[in-house]
Amino acid sequence: MTLLTTGKNKLQVHDMKRDEVLDTAKELINGQRAKDYGDAHDNHSRIASGWNIIVDGAMESHGHLTASHVALMMDWVKSARLVENINHQDSWVDKCGYSALGAEHSGRGDDKPSILLPRHEEILARVETKNAK
Repeated sequence: MTLLTTGKNKLQVHDMKRDEVLDTAKELINGQRAKDYGDAHDNHSRIASGWNIIVDGAMESHGHLTASHVALMMDWVKSARLVENINHQDSWVDKCGYSALGAEHSGRGDDKPSILLPRHEEILARVETKNAK
């Protein structure tokens, strides 16, 4: 299983110890990722703004998130990154992929949550009660 790809080097999960994973992550978030996507807090704030709109719309229209909503949210991650670096080609390609998947998901007509957690109905009822107040 590939943990991440950096150029031509593929790092394997079983090849890395926790310190190496953390060192690699530190290198990426303070190096190329920071250059590509800008300040992490600013980027995550942009993502949060978009996700709040998507989640609000999903709750209003469906009462829960669907696979299509998740694809839309992932598309927004790429949009938020492109705000910082409009020329980042991988983000454009990823956006297309997420849009295609979202369209495919919506064509299935399955708007129910795909995974029911233990006590799912109870949790939903509490949320609905709290939101009704």
